[in-house]
Amino acid sequence: MARMAMKQLVGQVKDLELVQECEDAMEAYNVLNKQSIDLLFLDIEMPGMTGLELTKNLGHRSPLIIFTTAKTDYAVEAFELNVVDYLVKPISPARFLQAVERAQETVAADKEEVKVEDQEFVFVKDNGILKRINVDEILYLEAMGDYVKVHTPTKFHVLHATLKSIEEKLSPTKFIRVHRSYIVSMSKIDFIQEGVISIGKASVPVADTYRTALNKRLNLL
Repeated sequence: MARMAMKQLVGQVKDLELVQECEDAMEAYNVLNKQSIDLLFLDIEMPGMTGLELTKNLGHRSPLIIFTTAKTDYAVEAFELNVVDYLVKPISPARFLQAVERAQETVAADKEEVKVEDQEFVFVKDNGILKRINVDEILYLEAMGDYVKVHTPTKFHVLHATLKSIEEKLSPTKFIRVHRSYIVSMSKIDFIQEGVISIGKASVPVADTYRTALNKRLNLL
């Protein structure tokens, strides 16, 4: 019944195209590994694997996610996973549209906020102003809800974007994701001790899910 109601809401929005409907998280996991999905409406309480567990297992491969649930108990944990929105059933059309608009804004931010490849500099939109930052000045990036802080030695810039969207545009030879909330510049790492990266005066945690990839990138003697 909940999926039928969601399908009806999706069908009323021209910008949405229903790619797949899944009965449980494992089915969704298999679909997401085979297809490129932009937005996932995900129930939290499901048999076998919960929506929260699925999101954690997807890691950086996760599409934009809007949680749907009959309870508000999971709100804090859900937003710690940087989801787009959190809809409590029964979902009204107006509330549904609000969540979709937030997702569209995030997609637009993915395309416009940061323009990075292997250039020596990058332009970021900070408070409506395009500012030039030398790529070599970037120490690390920190996700904060719907925003990302770009830290340099002297200041930080706040962008309305997702960390995932920025990660896709950063040079993989210069930057690496070490946590769901952090990307660091490889050349700016001073030392790593007990799962914590030291960059200047800052300390950045390394999550277990990213530890193997980081170890492969380190030029260990």
